Amino acid sequence: MNFGFTEEQEVLRKTARDFLREHAPMKRVREVMESESSHAPELWTQMAELGWLGLVVPEEYGGTGLSAIELALVLEELGRSLAPVPFLPTAIACCALMEAGSREQQREWLPRISAGEVMATLAITEVRGTEDPGDLELAATSAKGWALSGTKLFVPDADIADLLVVVARTGGEGEKGLGLFLVPRESSGVSIAPMRSMDTLRNLFRVEFDDVRVPKSALLGGDPDAWSKLSRVLDRGRVMICAEMVGGAEKCLEDSVQYAKERIQFGKPIGVNQAIKHKCADMLFQVESAKSITYYAAWAAREDDEEAPLTAAMAKSYVSEAYRRVAAENIQIHGGVGFTWEYDCHLYFKRAKSDESWLGDGTYHRERVAQLIHL
Repeated sequence: MNFGFTEEQEVLRKTARDFLREHAPMKRVREVMESESSHAPELWTQMAELGWLGLVVPEEYGGTGLSAIELALVLEELGRSLAPVPFLPTAIACCALMEAGSREQQREWLPRISAGEVMATLAITEVRGTEDPGDLELAATSAKGWALSGTKLFVPDADIADLLVVVARTGGEGEKGLGLFLVPRESSGVSIAPMRSMDTLRNLFRVEFDDVRVPKSALLGGDPDAWSKLSRVLDRGRVMICAEMVGGAEKCLEDSVQYAKERIQFGKPIGVNQAIKHKCADMLFQVESAKSITYYAAWAAREDDEEAPLTAAMAKSYVSEAYRRVAAENIQIHGGVGFTWEYDCHLYFKRAKSDESWLGDGTYHRERVAQLIHL
């Protein structure tokens, strides 16, 4: 394993940071946040032109054929900027297509996703609030195709996603009998309602499926028992979320250090006080640790290493809480103004809380780690 980035990867990081600094400044982020839309269409188009939307898509399907490492680098920069685009939900849904889809399904959808023509999202969580297979009950019955009936909760960006990748039960219990279905958002019987969300830059929705009819070809890979593939998708999705969280945590640290240098109190910068120094040092430790475990998990995913599920759980467990703590300390170091709307601290804290619960929080994944190492 190489613990450094290649020259090409560093160029990708710099390109992404420069692009987002110019095209997704916080002024633009706030404009989108305060508008009726939840994303910036022009930014999405520009990202497609840069090849980001097909970063890990094979070249034969219009992508650039890079790896989970390069995807993590771009997601880290998107997390720094809080760019108002549904990149992460679409990337996870795209991963499902690549992992479980047939060549025909991939040929139909992946080029359109890479070109920015299609936004997508994964609909998995239900009333019990977890992604455990035993908690998934939305029914898919075979009847001249498939008929889906049930409810999905906390579906990110469902209102703008053109394609829903829906986890549904085709039969059996637990891990048995779970399939992945491609459901266009405009399908008859699909209704979408907003849910209250802390992070207004990534809206969540309740999606109702009322006898939604889809053809046989809508079942990914034609496999009605796809949990083994879905579990790999979820692990890769968790690594993607961690990469976004690392970028946000790093930006919180930088903002805290900068403010500690500039804020003058009693004739001197507040950064000279040991209490502030200790906070910043602790934040640095958490950011660097989060970055290390995230890129180790991304490497394991790229290499399809046998420890990939374990490293994904370890990363999601640590990084979820590290980002939340760093975002909270950023508010504390800013003092009273840290709680105000004019400063950006609260935006990162909201994203930290949102990402922490997505696909399992720290407590959930510590239990997973214990199970995976047979404790």
